[in-house]
This record gives sequence, structure tokens and C-alpha cells, in this order.
Amino acid sequence: MSIVQSAGSNFRVLWHLLVNRVRGTTHEERLESFYKGQAGDYDGFRKRLLHGREEMLESIVFPDDGVWVDLGAGTGANAEHVANSIKRLKQVYQVDLCQPLLDMAGKRVEHHHWENVKPVHADATKFTPEEGSADVVTFSYSLTMIPDWFAAIENAYRILKPGGVIGIVDFYVARKYPAEGMRKHPWSTRTFWTTWFAMDNVFLNGDHLPFLLSKFEQIRLEERRGKVPFMPFIRAPHYIFLGRKPE
Repeated sequence: MSIVQSAGSNFRVLWHLLVNRVRGTTHEERLESFYKGQAGDYDGFRKRLLHGREEMLESIVFPDDGVWVDLGAGTGANAEHVANSIKRLKQVYQVDLCQPLLDMAGKRVEHHHWENVKPVHADATKFTPEEGSADVVTFSYSLTMIPDWFAAIENAYRILKPGGVIGIVDFYVARKYPAEGMRKHPWSTRTFWTTWFAMDNVFLNGDHLPFLLSKFEQIRLEERRGKVPFMPFIRAPHYIFLGRKPE
């Protein structure tokens, strides 16, 4: 699905990011309020903001006849990054609470004629695949948007088969006193990005990586910074994590 980013598309996204007031008493209602007017423009704008998604996905070895659960899948664009693996999988579940984004995922599935890909309106902290377990679970810039992020990770651990792989890419800030070998962010980085993202209900947390490292065997961990659209001299911190559930 080719998406051309026009000036009008940029304006709609920026308006929702900077001006539109998010309404709702539940997490689901707030997600719909935020994304309903920009769902069609979502992928084009965020392709320049959400770094490392393709790299994270392409580094996962998807097993033949396996089950992949993408938690917080949004518009389902992740599947396109590993399209050659889709046909080898038994089932792919694209799980999200935001129906406007899932509607876009459904159109993408129809466009590619993927019979084994299923967009599912469900809570990432509670979802269980019909098969009962998964070989791969991913979060692509979704963990910071889940209020009970720790419950989402616990659920991913629960549904993963022993030896199954979890893949995550997301924004973050380091702890004030990170463990040895981990990236240390200055006060300005921790304060600015935590405040900036929180305006859009994206909550950066220094405990993401330590919690993941306590649950999974590390396969890969990279702490990076990436460009932000319309902010040429500023780089937002993000990480790529791949882990394995102990057997």
C-alpha cells in the first residue's frame, strides 16, 4: 500500500498532535479521539518518526506454521515489512484497541489478500490467540501508549511459547541511575522527552528495559536516537529489544 505524504496530510497529523484536544474517560475512548481524524495519514507521517521498526521485525526469524501476535498493531503496517514471512505463518493477529486504526489494517489485509492475517479489536493486556499460545509477540511503538505496560509485557510472556521471541521497538528514557553497560541520559533528555510525549498520552518510562531484561533472555538490545519531523537538530531516544522466553 503506497502512501504519499502531502502538505494537507502533514497538516492534519500536526493538528491532532498539537491542537486537537483528546477526549474520553477510558483508554479506548482517548485512543479513538486522538486517531479518528488522522488514521488515514498515520503511516506516512510516522514513517519518519518511528525509527527501527523494519530493522526489529526483519531481525526476527518467524518459524514455519508459527503464530505471530502484534500487540498495538495500529494500521497493520508491520506486516508489510515482513511480507515474505506472512505466507509461511499459520496465523497473524493484529491486536489494537483503536477501531479507526484497525479499519485501516483491515483494508491493508484485503489489499494483500492475506487470508491468515486477522485484525482484532482487543486489549493487549488480556488478549489470547485462538491457538492458546504464540511463537512471536511484538510491540512496535505501542508499549508507551499502553497505561498498564507492565501488564502488557506480562501477558506477552504468558502467551509466548517457551523459547518464543518477543520484539520491541519504542521511545524511552533511561533511568536516572542505569545499570552498568546501559545508556545514561542527562536530566534535560529525561525531562524534555517525557514531558513532550506525555502531551499525546505517550508515556516514556525508564523501567521498560530493566523489566524486559528481568523477564526474557536478551537476544539483542540497542539504545539509539532518531530524527523527529520538522525538528532538524533534535533526536528522540528509542530502543530495539529482542528477547526469548526461557524454556
